[in-house]
Amino acid sequence: MSMSDPSESVPSGPWRWFSILLLTMLLVAAAILITEGLVRARQWLKSGTFSGYADLYVNDASLGLPVLRPLAHVGNINVNSKGFRGPELAEPKPEDVVRIAFLGASTTFCAEVSGDSAVWPNQVVEILRQRFPATRFDFVNGGVPGYTLASSRRQLEKSILPMKPDLIVVLPGTNDLSGEVRDMAIAQGLAKPSSPADQSWLARRSLLWELLAKNLRVIEAQHSAGQAEGARLKLNATALGGEFGPNLAAVLKEAVAHSLRVAVATFPTQLRRQQSADEQRRASVSAFVYMPFMSIDDLLAGYARHNEIVRQLAPAQGALLIEAENAIPGDPAYFVDTVHFTDKGSRAMAEIVAAALAADPATARLIESRRQR
Repeated sequence: MSMSDPSESVPSGPWRWFSILLLTMLLVAAAILITEGLVRARQWLKSGTFSGYADLYVNDASLGLPVLRPLAHVGNINVNSKGFRGPELAEPKPEDVVRIAFLGASTTFCAEVSGDSAVWPNQVVEILRQRFPATRFDFVNGGVPGYTLASSRRQLEKSILPMKPDLIVVLPGTNDLSGEVRDMAIAQGLAKPSSPADQSWLARRSLLWELLAKNLRVIEAQHSAGQAEGARLKLNATALGGEFGPNLAAVLKEAVAHSLRVAVATFPTQLRRQQSADEQRRASVSAFVYMPFMSIDDLLAGYARHNEIVRQLAPAQGALLIEAENAIPGDPAYFVDTVHFTDKGSRAMAEIVAAALAADPATARLIESRRQR
């Protein structure tokens, strides 16, 4: 019996290269799956879930907007049966309860804080309960990441007003500004006509890809601080607010039309004019993720312009103005990025809002009218 030549069992020519390519692809796929598993394990250790934040949302066809999925739970975020972050609400609303509705975007939703109890709308109500122990309070947190004032107006009509709030507090986010300047950038050939919030099919299903895409956007944003002036938007800050103002006015009018007391706050950011250049660069990184064509001076001017509009419209619409723009220190102890709060920042925002409401005669009369005798 003759021994066979071992070389006869080794593929040669095209088959050899095909085998190598196939093995390489299998190894790469295995590495990706292992890394995806490690990222999901990290997600579990961080927030107690393998899911990403995309699992919090569902599209509402009647609103034409994403809304929070009722009873969703991702990490330290809990959504009640009505689709709002926070505790369950009694229905129908008890007559002796003061119900406060908060309208806003991610800075009202507060995904970055340590838990539901650290969200500033929750803490506003806790402060008022301590200050007015004879009155019962509850709240609706209408904050949804990505919302603009136009989104909040539709949400107010469809899902907030049916909850029978007595008082509405509005904190405009910065999505209106980023959308407005993106339209300007598109007109000037500095951006493509696509939404920065759009996620690819892969990003919605892979935490690894979502993390990579996010980090690439941050790196690009850090690099954008050194772009040449020719790549910057030519911004006329006084022209900003063409839609922001009318949409804010519409929200305030809608609330007043339903005989509700309404308050609107100017919005604070970590970025401040008096900071050093290095502090400004660090404070503006997340803003550049969405507005890479802006300069730091333009960011400051844009935020200031929108807050100026808030100050103009609040008294004109009979709303209580709450000054928060410079009331919270602009440093990382209070902000995790350009606009989102840490626990300490969320607490500071709650104290500002609660103090303003308690000092407001109309709100004080409302609270007194619900006082348990």
